[in-house]
Amino acid sequence: MTTTIRRIFGSSWAYLLWIALTLIVMVPIYWLFLVASRSPVELFGSPSFAFTGIWPNNFIKLLSDPTFRGYLVNSVFVATSNAILVSILALFATYALSRWKLAGADNIFFWTITNRMGPPAAFLLPIYLLWTKYFQTDGITFDVAGLRFNLFSVKLFDSVWGLILLYCLFNLPFAIWLMKGIMDGIPIEIDEAAFVDGANRWMVLWRIITPLAAPGLAVTGILSWVFAWNEYLFAATLTSVDARTIPTRLAEYVTTTGTNWGEMAAVAFIALLPALLFLAFVQRYIVIGLTFGAVKK
Repeated sequence: MTTTIRRIFGSSWAYLLWIALTLIVMVPIYWLFLVASRSPVELFGSPSFAFTGIWPNNFIKLLSDPTFRGYLVNSVFVATSNAILVSILALFATYALSRWKLAGADNIFFWTITNRMGPPAAFLLPIYLLWTKYFQTDGITFDVAGLRFNLFSVKLFDSVWGLILLYCLFNLPFAIWLMKGIMDGIPIEIDEAAFVDGANRWMVLWRIITPLAAPGLAVTGILSWVFAWNEYLFAATLTSVDARTIPTRLAEYVTTTGTNWGEMAAVAFIALLPALLFLAFVQRYIVIGLTFGAVKK
């Protein structure tokens, strides 16, 4: 009887704890939606925490704005491309570090994560100078049959490719650190057995190692995607017109005449939805990927 009571109360406290944590997480999102669905008059009055209806003008104005849609497309393209590129490069790098006894491999692994030890702002000025002074050329322009072509043109400043490359530089060390333990958890005997059966190195990597490391690759892609989706500092400094992303749009609502809280909240809420949907779709891979290889038999 006592054991049954303890089980009931133990499970009840666990449910109450999860409910409380869920509410703590959801309250800021709920308040963000309330601010986004209120008119300026309501916001500058005495805003209530109760839901009284939706004032859709903030959302309508945003979704009908071609500039905002361009920001949204840029964010999706940059975040997705960065996640794919980082996952592929991390797979190659960790496979090499795990399978080959490279001289100074421990030192290589250490130095790959050094750029995550300092604040991103410390790298801002050097990267800005590289992007604007050195990695920018006009290339060669010529005309053929009335059509103008440009070869060898390089432009990283105010370019989505520049953002993808930059985010890859900062995400790849973390991805290597995350994938290294996962790759070490895959027995090397699997590779050797495949070689005996006639497989080459590429077949082993793509047909055997990649499926086994899929949970870790999923986590790597998720975290890289979220970082690129939410990043503001580099996007605000290294873009001006063509490659602006959603986080940079938020700063545009803060002016000398005041702050447009309604539209700012609407931008934040719309930007939150793809991330929530993406994480909800792949959340089961997170725990699997983070714990894969943690316990070895």
